[in-house]
Amino acid sequence: MSKAETSYMIKAIKVTGGNLSWEPWEGPGEPPADHVEIEVVWTAINRADLMQRAGVYPPPPGASDILGLEVSGRIASVGSGVTHLKPGDEVCALLTGGGYATRVVVPAVQVLPVPKGVSLETAAAIPEVFATAWLNLYHEAALKPGERVLLHAGASGLGTAVIQLATAFGNPVFATAGDKAKLEVCRNLGASGVWNRNEGSFVDAVTAWGGVDMVLDPVGGNYIAEDQRVLNVDGRIVLIGLMGGRMAEVDLGIMLIKRQRLIGSTLRSRTVEDKGQVMQALYRHVWPLLAAGQIEPLIDSTWPIEEVEEAMAYVAENRNTGKVLLKISD
Repeated sequence: MSKAETSYMIKAIKVTGGNLSWEPWEGPGEPPADHVEIEVVWTAINRADLMQRAGVYPPPPGASDILGLEVSGRIASVGSGVTHLKPGDEVCALLTGGGYATRVVVPAVQVLPVPKGVSLETAAAIPEVFATAWLNLYHEAALKPGERVLLHAGASGLGTAVIQLATAFGNPVFATAGDKAKLEVCRNLGASGVWNRNEGSFVDAVTAWGGVDMVLDPVGGNYIAEDQRVLNVDGRIVLIGLMGGRMAEVDLGIMLIKRQRLIGSTLRSRTVEDKGQVMQALYRHVWPLLAAGQIEPLIDSTWPIEEVEEAMAYVAENRNTGKVLLKISD
């Protein structure tokens, strides 16, 4: 059967010249083998969505052009080979795209049941930030218990997840953010050191704290040279964004003498197999903490999908502390 015979109309956010509209869209069709179709209830805004909308972060080849890297909702149908999920199951999913829509098809390995006791609303704030946090803390940087983390943009959706996750696994966190209120949130989530970036360089404060073994850096630019100065021997900088620019000065002498590593890391472009492994790690190690209420995603605000323009502007202005969610359906 052809795609035209199996497809149908959904609603999705269309990007035209940077403008957004909520309108009919050709649906993804029946899920192929090892995939599931999700009826989306909630999705979330990530900075990658802002970048894609601006035309500077195109989706990987073969991915949906629709914005949205995570959803929660209910299984609508399953493809052949899927036995652990069934229609009606409440789930959350890590996507390569397609979340700003009423339906999405995704590889089953990127889908997990909603943690016990967690609402669909809360579940929508889990996949992207906790998958990114786990990947970079415990895969890329291979943190050991007791190793220390410097986290920039600590009050972002990702930052609030990193603080909780690292602290739960015995890795102290020093967080930077842009105002006192956000720093207080970081402290309340478990950060044992904080610094207001508007008060100048973080180097002296982090050095006095004892230095760090890893930096999780979504900024880049001139932050890299300062990251190097606070790294202990065998320290790792994991670069996950370029909010401060794509060009940086690296002191190769310090890197050599202190055996430092600078690691570039993205989640979206990884293979389905890689993403499935990250999701299984979350299911084993993080889902029990979520179900127990030991950690939880921090949600800043929720918006109806029809107000996506205003919601994205809110995120672009760095007004959020935690995740910003979009409601698609009931």
